[in-house]
Amino acid sequence: MLEIFLFSFLIALTGALSPGPVLTYTIYKSLNEKRGYLAGFFIILGHATLELALITLLLLGAYLFFQNIIVLTVIGIVGGILLVIFGCLVIRDVYKGKYEIDFSVSEEDIKGFKGNSFLGGIIVSLSNPFWTLWWAVIGLSFMINFHISFDNPTGLLLFYLGHELGDFAWYIPISIFVYLGGKSINPKVFKYVLIGCGAFMIGFGIYLALNIVLFPPKI
Repeated sequence: MLEIFLFSFLIALTGALSPGPVLTYTIYKSLNEKRGYLAGFFIILGHATLELALITLLLLGAYLFFQNIIVLTVIGIVGGILLVIFGCLVIRDVYKGKYEIDFSVSEEDIKGFKGNSFLGGIIVSLSNPFWTLWWAVIGLSFMINFHISFDNPTGLLLFYLGHELGDFAWYIPISIFVYLGGKSINPKVFKYVLIGCGAFMIGFGIYLALNIVLFPPKI
């Protein structure tokens, strides 16, 4: 069971480290709120609430699909392949210099919700197409491989907690860092961290794709 928590945490952390709409929104709120050091916590709390609802819907809606070994195998393989692709793209973009965190976010950079941080975390997450794709394929592939379901409440809880802690572990420190006046993260260190994340995505994606073929789930 521990591997469910660990892998869920690491996959979430690798995704959180890649700059995107939620990071931009977190930086904006951390800079512009009176208690900006709490912005990251409330934004990810909203994000986590949305993901709890989505996981519940996925498990409810996918229940019939989980009875078909062909569907399970296809989802597992496709999810693994997409994770490999995302990992390769992260590494490629790092070398192209596309993953540099800019802490000078302006209102023009925030095209979505600018109000309550909790609601903003929900709205900004929903507006990100990558988030939807991740859960529809990669997240579902993870759940299939590790038998995450309502019949396995411990595994489901560990999967959820691991995933959300992966987000909290990045966004809370970033929020505090920005609020306290941090202007930059060492680009060389961040570069190698992202390369490590990309490599982990590739390795774990290969594992997901092969595991579903070599050890198919029992229906």
